[in-house]
Amino acid sequence: MLQYILNFFSRLILKKYQPKVIGITGSVGKTSAKEVIFAILEKKFKVRQAIKNYNNELGVPLTIIDAESGGKNIWLWLKIILKAWWLVLKKDKNYPEILVLEMGADKPGDIKYLTTLAPCDIGVLTAIGPTHLEKFKTVKKVAEEKQIIIKHLTNKGVAVLNNDDEMVSEIKGKIKAESIYFGFAEDSDLLASDLKIIQELEDGLLVTKGEIFKLNYKGSIVPVQLNGVVGKPSVYAALAGVAVGVSMGLNLLEIAEALKKMIFPKSRMRILPGVKYTTLIDDSYNSSPKAVEMALEVFKEMQVEPGSRKIAVLGDMLELGNYTVEGHELVASYLKEAGVNFLVTVGERAKIIAEKAIELGYDDNQIAKFAKSEEAGLFLQEKLQIGDLVLIKGSQGARMERIVVELMAEPLQRDALVCRQDKTWKNK
Repeated sequence: MLQYILNFFSRLILKKYQPKVIGITGSVGKTSAKEVIFAILEKKFKVRQAIKNYNNELGVPLTIIDAESGGKNIWLWLKIILKAWWLVLKKDKNYPEILVLEMGADKPGDIKYLTTLAPCDIGVLTAIGPTHLEKFKTVKKVAEEKQIIIKHLTNKGVAVLNNDDEMVSEIKGKIKAESIYFGFAEDSDLLASDLKIIQELEDGLLVTKGEIFKLNYKGSIVPVQLNGVVGKPSVYAALAGVAVGVSMGLNLLEIAEALKKMIFPKSRMRILPGVKYTTLIDDSYNSSPKAVEMALEVFKEMQVEPGSRKIAVLGDMLELGNYTVEGHELVASYLKEAGVNFLVTVGERAKIIAEKAIELGYDDNQIAKFAKSEEAGLFLQEKLQIGDLVLIKGSQGARMERIVVELMAEPLQRDALVCRQDKTWKNK
């Protein structure tokens, strides 16, 4: 009943205020793209972005209404409904010109439901991979669902697509809307090239600052610097933001300046100083085989000091259904090429990574397996050496952020820097 009430009021609000709707979906990168798009547009427009990770049949209406969930409190929900009713009856002069909505799909029909509720003027498709397969069964079904955010656009809309993702780019020529393809592929409308990780010596230690790349759009080339993050995922998020920005009339120089000041979402390939003068790559927000592959690609490009190691700390990847074994084994196949010297796994499913890694040539003394993230964190406290580079990644259920907090040099900053630090998560 609550879902239908929120849906009803959201439709009325959208009809009354007629904001431009930017919808974002994909198997990975939705939240980062949402944050980047907001950061680029907020200087020129009155913009609201999706609240927290509100991306489902309740979360999207709550963003439209501008309210946080009432949880189990009926009086808070009543207050939200009254606010929605007020927005319909009165005229809020401060209602945003643009809504940046994250649209998730846990099961078939989700994207169709959300795009029917809030038809998009601009649709962004980040990437497609094996996620939520317990409900979708196959990656092809995932692709069909995600592609709805592009296919539902009218000929007045704009489609923003990842040209490097095969399952995204396969819909070329099948959509009505104007399209902007982004990526590292040479035929991309928005082309990224010359990606370099910024590492500098400070007081005799190698410090990672971020990354820089060249952006080419219609013959104009500008350098773009992203601070505090590493890896292609953040570049793809930036490119999605640039595509939306240019479609809204912004120029590349002002977009590049906004990106340089951008603070990326917590625990998405964020660089953090670790204990014992180590460097952490905190990617603990969530995980999937495709996301792990992109995260490990960073190891190939990053330098470590002589005698220091590249350590991958990988937790269970959940909701993979029949793809669970294959997906975890696939991750193991990336380790050698990425230059991983030591592997730590967390959870029963992640043991599959360790077992496959041994088959592929790793020794027992290069691997440690743990049932819980807390155990892994304590082990690593003792294991780490000066200059080590540590990637920490896993699905939400693996609670890998606890390892980040255990290993970060300034744990008192955890609320500002690391995901899932509120009371709700800490009590789980």
